[in-house]
Amino acid sequence: MLEKIRQTAQFISSQVAELPKTGIILGTGLGQLVDHIRIIKEIPYNEIPNMPVSTVEGHSGKLIFGYLGERYVVAMQGRFHYYEGYDMKQVTFPVRVMKALGVDTLFVSNAAGGMNKEFRVGDIMIITDHINLFPENPLRGKNYNELGPRFPAMTEPYSRELIALADEIAREKGIRVMHGVYVGTPGPTFETPAEYEYFRVIGGDAVGMSTVPEVIVAKHADMRVFGVSVITDLGGKDITEVPSHEEVQKAAIQAQPFMTEIMKELVARI
Repeated sequence: MLEKIRQTAQFISSQVAELPKTGIILGTGLGQLVDHIRIIKEIPYNEIPNMPVSTVEGHSGKLIFGYLGERYVVAMQGRFHYYEGYDMKQVTFPVRVMKALGVDTLFVSNAAGGMNKEFRVGDIMIITDHINLFPENPLRGKNYNELGPRFPAMTEPYSRELIALADEIAREKGIRVMHGVYVGTPGPTFETPAEYEYFRVIGGDAVGMSTVPEVIVAKHADMRVFGVSVITDLGGKDITEVPSHEEVQKAAIQAQPFMTEIMKELVARI
């Protein structure tokens, strides 16, 4: 794995004149944030050695280098999911490569189903913690000390400093934000009403099929992380609506301007 990381990082380094300190992973329906990036270089995933290729509608599959405001960033337009058939090493490989390129702060976003009774469709939830219900941990197997410790602490998976800063920005701009615990599941099925209730009982506020593996690897690599979910549907025993991927994308796109405003300002202030 170390050789693959080095090979991929060397290829990317040869394609760009400057390497970023800030990385962004854009999730379902949230790829439009890239419209606010002054793009210097785009590299399709299928041109990058060892990089998986996303198969999900709404995930474009490009690595983008450019300026979000005044901050030079690398953004993943399209991520990889366990349910696509990739193993956890493949799902999290881009995070390893970002670290090898010098990224020390990672912003992650996703679409999620809400089970917190205070949530509404279209809400922005700042992730304060997560519950990992994936059947495999991305750190399972041989540990490479060059990448991180055998038993990394997960006491603060999401930076309290960045959460406080995002709250401040939201107050300044009059944007409603919620806080919550994100439950990561393998998918690809949406949750049953009983599962939504179970996730709520064990402490979850929203549920999705991504993010947790990437954050685990980012913390293993000693990166600072900020995560945000757009609540695209609601679930529980008292909810009768049937979610669909199209409805998830629609709700995420509607919330896009507010999330973009927070992310742009947050990236500028770090």
